Amino acid sequence: MKIIQKDLKHGIIKLSVTNLDDLWALYNLIQIKDKIYAKTTREVKIEKTGRSSSRRISVFLGIVVEKIFFDKEVSRLRVHGKVIDTPEDLNIQGKYHTLNLIVKSSLTIVKENWLKHQIEYLNDLIDTENPIIIVALDYDSCCIALSRIYGMDIKAEIPSKLPGKLEIEKRELALNIYFKNIGKIIEKTQSESKGKIVIVGPGFVKDSLFNYIRNNLKDLFKEIETVKSVSNGGISGVYEAVRVGIVDEVLKKIRIVRESAIVDEVFRRLGNSTNDLSYGLDQVAEDAMIGAVDTIMVCDETLRQQDPDDRLNLEKVMKDVEDKGGKVIIISGEHEAGFKLKSLGGMAALLRYSKRY
Repeated sequence: MKIIQKDLKHGIIKLSVTNLDDLWALYNLIQIKDKIYAKTTREVKIEKTGRSSSRRISVFLGIVVEKIFFDKEVSRLRVHGKVIDTPEDLNIQGKYHTLNLIVKSSLTIVKENWLKHQIEYLNDLIDTENPIIIVALDYDSCCIALSRIYGMDIKAEIPSKLPGKLEIEKRELALNIYFKNIGKIIEKTQSESKGKIVIVGPGFVKDSLFNYIRNNLKDLFKEIETVKSVSNGGISGVYEAVRVGIVDEVLKKIRIVRESAIVDEVFRRLGNSTNDLSYGLDQVAEDAMIGAVDTIMVCDETLRQQDPDDRLNLEKVMKDVEDKGGKVIIISGEHEAGFKLKSLGGMAALLRYSKRY
């Protein structure tokens, strides 16, 4: 996700969608009665003498949201509502239109009030897209790059300078120097970015680097997230890792690990009967009102499936938690942490202190 413009005073945030997870995030952020502006296509009638026809044209328009549907099968978010802003000559003001949002779409969301947790949710998506260090190597060269929301930040391209395969001893020595040089630059990049590391490449060379880091750079080894095969090393391998979805897969895994940890803490407290936990809307609302909630977790499905009045009540609770210095975390219902949270009614809160009954 990339934020292009943010004007919270007027409730405006303009976004660019960079991957499928972003569409899922928008599915959770966009609410009924929000205003959405985006480029779309619309079929319009063309009146000609004696007959009429129609054609589909490209147009920028705005709608007031009434329905939202996430179609994972075709990687598309459909947002339906009444047209409120359109070129006058189209004569479709007040009619209905569906915006089909896909990866690489840009849109503007206008809300009456952006809640703190919604802004943090967006910022969290952006933050987790920054710290991925891609190391793509073969026996000829290595490229080290930092994946950022605007593209690749190439940190270094390192030639191997390996002797021929028949010069076994010289080749082993040169290979060790090659890995040592790579390791130094990865250490510097990781120190600056705090990023997780992805090692990719063809054949066994990526595994050899992995083993070198494991044996010689133990602190750096802890930051390696995955080792995957791609067809090429160097800069081509970096872009291939992005193109085939390796980076997106790692980002998703990082979010799942983080969400799982907080939900595991809920069940740890539940099992230990420490009385510093609440769950279900009524109980959480009561604890939020007295400022007892440190962190509230809400399953995204619970948030979406409420009718408008119930969702308004839930968001009042979430805002109450934020106003009293607590934190709101939205948990995806697509993995085990979400399944666990749904068993508690889709909502739970970690309290600042133990309640005695």
